Amino acid sequence: MRIVVLDGYTLNPGDLNWEGLERLGDVRIHDRTAKDEILSRCQGAEIILTNKTPLDKTVLSGLPELKYIGVLATGYNIVDVSYATEKGVVVTNVPSYGTDSVVQMTFALLLELCLHVQKHSDAAREGKWARSPDFCFWDFPLVELAGKTIGIIGLGHIGGKVADVATIFGMKVLAAGRRRTDQSHRSNFHWVDIGELAERSDVVTLHCPLTDETKGIINKELLNRMKPSAFLLNTSRGLLVVEQDLANALGAGKIAGAGLDVLSVEPPGPDNPLLKAPNCLITPHIAWATKEARARLMDMAVHNLVSFMEGKILNSVN
Repeated sequence: MRIVVLDGYTLNPGDLNWEGLERLGDVRIHDRTAKDEILSRCQGAEIILTNKTPLDKTVLSGLPELKYIGVLATGYNIVDVSYATEKGVVVTNVPSYGTDSVVQMTFALLLELCLHVQKHSDAAREGKWARSPDFCFWDFPLVELAGKTIGIIGLGHIGGKVADVATIFGMKVLAAGRRRTDQSHRSNFHWVDIGELAERSDVVTLHCPLTDETKGIINKELLNRMKPSAFLLNTSRGLLVVEQDLANALGAGKIAGAGLDVLSVEPPGPDNPLLKAPNCLITPHIAWATKEARARLMDMAVHNLVSFMEGKILNSVN
């Protein structure tokens, strides 16, 4: 069985191994695949694994032997799932492998916005502390989370764990989402609509999927309803945010800051307005990429494929 990995470097830059996959057939692993290389590299493949390399109708129509696409991620919008279904091709994803790492990044961004750890470390190294007439100094305002309200848009597996950690910090929790699950075990929790969430929250954090309904959910109207002292966090999908609207809000002081691990185009072009927006932390889509999370992703992707080969389909998205 011929197996092709189109963009293996992001998952495994060398600190993991492909042994589990290599035991299953004739495996061709490509670190990266340009758009004009996709079709030729996939010829004759029955199995394709991809992370962000797109498999659209044009490509899929030229692959008559294809039986299975394994997406090496949770999001699967890079595959034309409808057409794959028409062709009888199974498409799977890997859900929940990075929950703990994404939650960790969410609070890393939030704590940096609250305490400016890197800026204060840089200031100390530059000699500002040594020159201070006092035993300590701070160049930026410091914010305590206890007693603050966090608003979670999308209370799924990741959002629920964010609520757990926020509770440990002593925060109140609001949530908005399509499905209002029972949260009676949380004494600090309320379901609200998204407008009320924006108005009441000191921190708004995004953990919802990208759909037609959620695209651009953070826009000028919603940003104008947020507190001027509030922070926005996005470790989900870049297109949830209208980036020019957020850059304008940050520039005008409509909100106090933002922490983003995702952007609408990745990597971003030099004209992305958020690259020059004040008090805007941007990390290069790394919340998922701890070694531990990538190892789980590798194991789960192989398990998905083994199950398919045994006639049992796991984590199918079609």
